[in-house]
Amino acid sequence: MSPAPYAGPTVFGYETDLPLRRVAQISVHTSPLAALGGTDAGGMNVYIRELACNLARLGLPVDVFTRRTSPDQPEVTSPCEGVNVVAITAGPPAPLAKNDLFPLLPEFATEMALYSLREGVRYDALHAHYWLSGWAAHLARRYWDTPFVQMFHTTAHMKNAVAGADHQETDLRANTERRLLALADSLIAANPDERADLVWRMGAANDKVCTIPPGVDLDLFRPHDKAACRNRLGLAPAEPVVLFCGRVDPIKGIETLVEATALLAHDDAPAPTVLFVGGALDATGEPAGPLAEVARQAASLGVRDRFRFVGSQPQDDLPRFYSAAEVVVVPSRYESFGLVAVEAMACGVPVVASRVGGLKFTVEEDTSGLLVSWGDAAALADALRRVLTDDALRAELSAAARPSVERFSWPSVAASVRHVYQRLANGHRRDLCHEEEIFREGA
Repeated sequence: MSPAPYAGPTVFGYETDLPLRRVAQISVHTSPLAALGGTDAGGMNVYIRELACNLARLGLPVDVFTRRTSPDQPEVTSPCEGVNVVAITAGPPAPLAKNDLFPLLPEFATEMALYSLREGVRYDALHAHYWLSGWAAHLARRYWDTPFVQMFHTTAHMKNAVAGADHQETDLRANTERRLLALADSLIAANPDERADLVWRMGAANDKVCTIPPGVDLDLFRPHDKAACRNRLGLAPAEPVVLFCGRVDPIKGIETLVEATALLAHDDAPAPTVLFVGGALDATGEPAGPLAEVARQAASLGVRDRFRFVGSQPQDDLPRFYSAAEVVVVPSRYESFGLVAVEAMACGVPVVASRVGGLKFTVEEDTSGLLVSWGDAAALADALRRVLTDDALRAELSAAARPSVERFSWPSVAASVRHVYQRLANGHRRDLCHEEEIFREGA
């Protein structure tokens, strides 16, 4: 009689290579189900949801733990087959500022463990998103002897380098991130610049850090008929349109966009309409909260009439907004990846973006878009003017846009992340990365 196959825990040195059974992702401060463009709801939310669903399509079930922010929020929601988004009660079931969440992390970790006990599940790997989730993963080790992957998405070090004095990240965040460099079993960087920053400026071990970018849903984000999209959105056929899409946050460089729009308004050519997707509108359809400040800045520069604020939009509707525009603008001070830029290019729309972070690697300069120095309103206006007025250039950039982002397909990205999980689950702590990293393939 043949012996039964070994079904116990992986032991380093014994190459059992058991298949992954289940993994957990942690996103304490924001749910992957949150409406995009709202507070703390942007590219990271899309990343977590899409990664989980694509891992599930590869046969790996995923539980995503997030903090309950409403008493009516169900404990478990399934956005796709094989994925559970689990709402954990830690603190009051209400929205809280990110800086108020750190004291709640011990309770969050305990409640995660209790959920796994009730459901009878165990995890072969944890994937923590943002520094708060990383600390929760560390605390969960008192209950789970499970390796964890840390992805910061942004770091205090990088944000403080470009943020104004009123928007500096806390010492608590900066110090915790440095501790997580040693505590995490692996780190995923979204671009080569972030990897270099983690290793050379923050002191992460070189063999811990894998460079794997986020992905894009190439089935959802594809070119649509421009005339039909404009008609649906109430835009005139010949109206020059610049699209901004994102949450209202100082790091997004929105003030530079407003200043650039004011400069374009002085041209002889018709000033463009800035279609602004993101933020909140009040009951009358007027900008509310932080978005109201953007409207006030535009009014102070005499270009309030050039901005059309439509608030946050469902992800499934974004391709039509992208396709209605001549150009998508990403004026951020920093972006770890630049998901909006990649989605726009997947729709065949050229991008004008800041030459920062992951945007330097996702936007092929002078091929799929134009890059400018962040914070330089004159340079931003000049680049937008070139794309808006030069039909041949715009057509050339549009034609190259979608092919330039095909390397970021979600199946490829999910397979690379799954490879890291498998190496960790098999007991390895070195040589964790995919043999050919995606940015390198696209170089």
